[in-house]
Order: sequence, then C-alpha cells, then structure tokens
Amino acid sequence: MLRLQQRGFLLRCCQPKTTTAVLSARDKSVWAEEAGHHRERNNVDLQSKIPFARAKVGPFFQDRPRLTNMYLEDVTLRSYLKRVMPKEVLQAITPDLERFGHRVATDIGDLGRECELNPPYLNQYDAWGRRTDEVVTCQAWRTLHDISAEEGIIAIPYEREFGQWSRLYQVAKLHMFNPASGLYSCPLAMTDGATKVAESVGDSVLLERAYPHLVSRNPAEFWTSGQWMTERRGGSDVANGTETLAVPQDDGTHRLYGYKWFSSATDADMTLTLARVMDHTGEVVQGTRGLSLFYLETRDSNGQLNNIQVQRLKNKLGTKQLPTGELLLDGAVAHKISDEGRGVAAIANMLTISRIHNSLMASGCARRLLNLARDYSTRRRVFGKLICEHPLHMQTLARLETETRGATLLVLEVGRLLGLQDCKMASEQDELMLRLITPITKLYTAKQAIAVCSEGLESFGGQGYIEDTGLPTFLRDAQVLSIWEGTTNVLSHDVLRSLVKTKGAVLQAFYSDTTTRLKQAAVKDNLRPSCQAVESALQKTMGFAQKAASQDPGILEVAARDFSYSLARIYIGVLMLEHASWDQASPTDSTAAVRWCQQDLCPVVTGDEAGYYGKEGVAQDTALVMEGYQGVSSAL
Repeated sequence: MLRLQQRGFLLRCCQPKTTTAVLSARDKSVWAEEAGHHRERNNVDLQSKIPFARAKVGPFFQDRPRLTNMYLEDVTLRSYLKRVMPKEVLQAITPDLERFGHRVATDIGDLGRECELNPPYLNQYDAWGRRTDEVVTCQAWRTLHDISAEEGIIAIPYEREFGQWSRLYQVAKLHMFNPASGLYSCPLAMTDGATKVAESVGDSVLLERAYPHLVSRNPAEFWTSGQWMTERRGGSDVANGTETLAVPQDDGTHRLYGYKWFSSATDADMTLTLARVMDHTGEVVQGTRGLSLFYLETRDSNGQLNNIQVQRLKNKLGTKQLPTGELLLDGAVAHKISDEGRGVAAIANMLTISRIHNSLMASGCARRLLNLARDYSTRRRVFGKLICEHPLHMQTLARLETETRGATLLVLEVGRLLGLQDCKMASEQDELMLRLITPITKLYTAKQAIAVCSEGLESFGGQGYIEDTGLPTFLRDAQVLSIWEGTTNVLSHDVLRSLVKTKGAVLQAFYSDTTTRLKQAAVKDNLRPSCQAVESALQKTMGFAQKAASQDPGILEVAARDFSYSLARIYIGVLMLEHASWDQASPTDSTAAVRWCQQDLCPVVTGDEAGYYGKEGVAQDTALVMEGYQGVSSAL
C-alpha cells in the first residue's frame, strides 16, 4: 500500500503544472517558426547521409567489360600465324590484322549490336495494295555490307596476292569479324561458297555475270549470295526433300517453281539452288541423280523480284539480325550451271566453305566472349577482392580458354588446307584430310561454342542474363551453329560417308598425319606423356573402326557421333601438342595442351566397352526414350 501511495505521489509530481499564462499571437508565431527550422535542419542532415533518395540511386556503378584489340589479344591466332606463315607474308599482313583487330572491337562491334536491336522486317504490300515483298534492314546492316567489301572479306582468298596463304589471311579476319558482325557473316559465308563454286564449275554465265561482283572491293558493285536448299520435306536430306522443278525455256534458261522453306540472306543479290529438271513429258528424276544446280539473280533488270514471293520471315531463337525467309519461286528465271543430275557434286564446294565459316563463327564467338569475361574479372569485385583473384573463377575461365585454343587451332589448320586446295597445291593427303576434317571441325566446334558461351555468360553473374548488356546474344546465336549446315548427327554420318567413298583412305591419311606430328612433339620431355596418351587413343580408335567395319556396319552408324568426337579430340590434341613443341611457344601453350589430353580422348571406345552400339544397346536406347509414350506406336 505504501509503495502504491508513493508511486501515485511520484506520478503527480511528474505531471506538468497547468499554467494560466496565455501566449500572445506573436509568441506563437515565433515558436512555430523556430520549431520548423529545427525540423528542417534535422531533415537536411539526414538527407545528406542517405544515398537512396529522390534522384539519387546510390554511388556504385559496375564498370562494364571492354575489348581493345581482337588480334593483339588473341595469342593463339598470332602465334599460329607466326609459326606456319612465311615471315615476309606475315610482315605484309600484320598491319592490316592489327588495324582490323581494333576495328572489330569498336565500330564494327557497335554496328553488329545495332543490327541486333533493329532486326529486319517484311513489308509485303505498299500503301496502294501492290505486292512488294520488301525486306527492310537497318542502316547498320547495309553499312556492314560496305565494310565487308572494303575489307576484302571475300576478295582476299581469290585475289591470291599471297598465294596459298591468302585463304589463311582471310580466315584470320573472319575469326575476328564473325562474332562482331551482327550475323552479316552468314551472307558472307554463302557468298564465299558461291565464289568457290564459280571457280570450280567454270560456268560462263556465272563467271561473267556474278563472279566480278562477288569478289569486288567496291561496295556499289559487291554482291552477296544466298544458298537456297532447304525445303519443307527437309534440309540435309536434299535427295528426297527437294521438290523444286526447273522447266526448260527456248532461250536456254529455266524457270523454277518451288517453295524454299529456310532461306538465309533473303536480301541477297543472287543465289545458288537445287532443282529437278522437268522433261518434255512433265517427268522428273527422283533422288540425288535428279538434282541439278542453278544460278539465279533475285531481281530483274528493272529491280523487281525475279518471280519470287517472300511469304514470311522466320521468327528464330537467335540470329535475329539476319533476314531468313520462306520463299515461293513462281517461275524464277535461272541458269543451269552443273551437268544435269550433278547438282549435289557441283554444290559440294559451297557446303565445304559454309561449314568452315560456321566453325570460324564458333571459334570467334568463344574467343570474343572469353576476352570480355577476362576483362570483367579485373573490374568486378566481390567478397573483398577482384574475381580474377578468386582461384575457382580463374580455374573456370582457364577451362574455357583451353577449349577455345583447341577450337582455334583446329579451324586455322582447316584454313591452311583450304588455301592449298585453292591454289591447286594440295597433295592427295591434304585433300583427304580436308574432306575428313571439315565436317569434324564443324560439328565439334559448334558444340564447344555453345558450352563456352553458356559458361561464359555465367561468369558475369546476373548481368550475363540481361539483354541490355548484349551478352545473351552470344548464346542465342551460338545455338544455330550445331544446326545450320547439318546437325551433329548428320555431319557424323557425313564423316562415315567419307570413309566409305574413299574406301578408308581418309582414315589412313588421318593416321599418317597425326603420327607424324606426334613424333615431332614427343621430343619435348614435358609433352611426351601427353603424346603417348594421344597415341594410345589413336590406336584404340583405329582399332574400333576396323573391328566395326569387319563385323556389322550398323555398329559404326550408331557409333558415328562418338567416333567423330574421338577423331576431333585426338586431332585437336595433336595440333595443341605440335604447337606447344614449337621453339617459340609459351608455357601456357604446354599447359593447355597437357590439360586437353587429360580428358577421355576416345569416347567411342568407352562407349563400345559399355555395349552402347550393339543391338542390345540400341534396344535399351529406344526403351529408355519411349517408355510412357502415349502416341502412335506403329512407327516403331
């Protein structure tokens, strides 16, 4: 009770006393003004300490990654050219490569980005209802056309100023240009292929009308070419999928009628395409024997489309910079440039060239993205230090670097072989190697590029997923590399086809080439164990091929993909070891070569030992995939 009484007394004492004084109006005004100033001073002090208020968004902004010179920073490209090219040739082209290396890192790269942000679109009708089928491209796309001409991207290997090395000179520029070009590299690939075909078939119309435009350095005269092969029934299976008809005309031309399902470079000036010649009874020959190769210009002398209708432009996952369309040929005037029924053979050079360009896009994309990731690692700070100071991050980039160096050496070696063929200097072994290595290079580097681009985006964290950075374009565009010009499985079967058609000669050439290079590399003590590993993988892979061919041809068909991967890994290993054994090689060349050779170099042997390719393995594959499927089962 006493405590309660005391508490009440204290409460009464603490209560403010009621005053009877009344403040004047002036006193109230002064008091309110002083209180306001006090609150304002407090607010100003607080605002100065808060970085996130009104227009302020905080003091930190992450510095973006930058490129400087794609030639000077590509140690693999530079050292390969130094190792294989004559000194006088390299001295002559180096200033241009250095200048171009800076350009693809700056203005050409900016133009490529603009093409991504301003994709092409189709205007099928004008304001008065007339059918126009105008493919509208952005100014950057048209500027890249002019740059391609001025830089001699197509002209260089056909001018042959440096003989057999002219092609390798072009390949070096394409390796840098392709990933920066906003996919203008695609029409250039087909233009290069068309130029190669023009030289090989020797058709007078093609040589007189088109060839001077294809190799011109004058933007006003430079033409690009399409390659219209894919139709509704399929792309790679041209023998059974080509429905386009060619009707002979009295003047020696043909009129083409058909539907081209996937026509890249829809805005090209000309194209090469396959069709079946219709005889006077209206009959055509089916299969490969019925296909002939035709040259047509997309517009007539009045600038109107050559009886071609653009039905629509494709909405693709990537390569959005590139106009790819569905085309109806309704009497397009064309010139037959191959012997009748020899179309596939005549266009083979175009396919070779476009596959090599595909590989150059793969190696170039990997290099460009990895250079960005490397630069970013010196600018991004997390957990108290730059990410280049985190060992795990550098380990990840080092693995990507190993893949990129391997891909680059493989593509450059194919370019060297192509240069020999261009100048009719290729030996029989060179020709056989080019035939075998081209599809292998295309299929394997495509897979490498997709993997490197995916992992490369991850190295930027969340920014790698943001469209504004331009980085996601790498992965979207890389995905087409394993599809265009033949999927991985189609090209694996092409590898087998090369074995069959040459009666195994391509494999003998491969064995001879690899063993010769390995002997030269094995003189280096630090490389000898890796050389032995590659030699062992080579022997096992050759042994598998001989066993499979002598037993059941179906085994090799099922194993085609793993067999092609084995040849790719072995040959890349050989090229990396050879490069590392050069007396001017850097220590990192040896590191990359040794690390490459530590993987499974012959997955086909691993798969064979696991029983993947026999009848039981095939049955297990089908059962694994089709279990639970509720669709039509009669197809099985």
